[in-house]
Amino acid sequence: MFVLKYILKGPYHAFRTPESRELLKLFRKYGDVKRYEAREVTFQRMTFQVPDCMSFLFQFQEIFVEQFYKFNTNSTKPVILDCGANIGSSCAFFKREYPNAQITAFEADAKIATILQSNLSKNGFSDVEVINKAVWIDDEGIEFASEGSDGASIYGEGDKVKVASFRLKDVLDKTPSVDMLKMDIEGAETAVLKDCADSLKQVKNIFIEYHAFPEQTQELGEILNILVKNGFRYFINSAQDRTKPLVNHRYKGNDLMDLQLNIFGYRP
Repeated sequence: MFVLKYILKGPYHAFRTPESRELLKLFRKYGDVKRYEAREVTFQRMTFQVPDCMSFLFQFQEIFVEQFYKFNTNSTKPVILDCGANIGSSCAFFKREYPNAQITAFEADAKIATILQSNLSKNGFSDVEVINKAVWIDDEGIEFASEGSDGASIYGEGDKVKVASFRLKDVLDKTPSVDMLKMDIEGAETAVLKDCADSLKQVKNIFIEYHAFPEQTQELGEILNILVKNGFRYFINSAQDRTKPLVNHRYKGNDLMDLQLNIFGYRP
């Protein structure tokens, strides 16, 4: 019986929920689309302009199937800061789960921010505030490289452009209560969290996508220490399991990174 359960574990989870079954359909339809070839994608009774189908499919898996951003709240109008909103998949999930949520969506890449605004508007989420600025430690602007989808980073390769920025700490200090702080800002998270270390008391839930780059010192310990000092319990999972990790030091499909983790912080 144990062997049978082990063999059937993968297929069971692939068909377990309506969302997981929809993901299979989306993979069949868009999984072979050439990278960075824009398409219009219909899902969850919504239609989105998608600049890269493969990136979107993994977004759908994390956001709608595994529900990374679901949180408990007693508020009828939860305050959500979506840092790194990309094309709007996370905002759509938040509005579906919390229809009256007050969402501010930050997106540094101007082209992606335009798609974000369009996707939200045409799907009935026009009350989400979109800010085309990078989440950072000051408001003096920052240089980053864009790869055309969800991987724009201050550590990216290629030509870099300077974009407007804002200091997240200033926003947090002015916001009495934040029900969810989502941070998917492609490598800037460590500097931003260190800057915000004394401004997280009013944050009830936090998601951090942590990135480590071979040429940079790994600072996971500092991030976790900040969470603990602010009263969070945390849970961590890997964005990508890999065999022989003491031999295989690189993140598959991305030579820039050697580690990517999802960190979930919540108050007991």
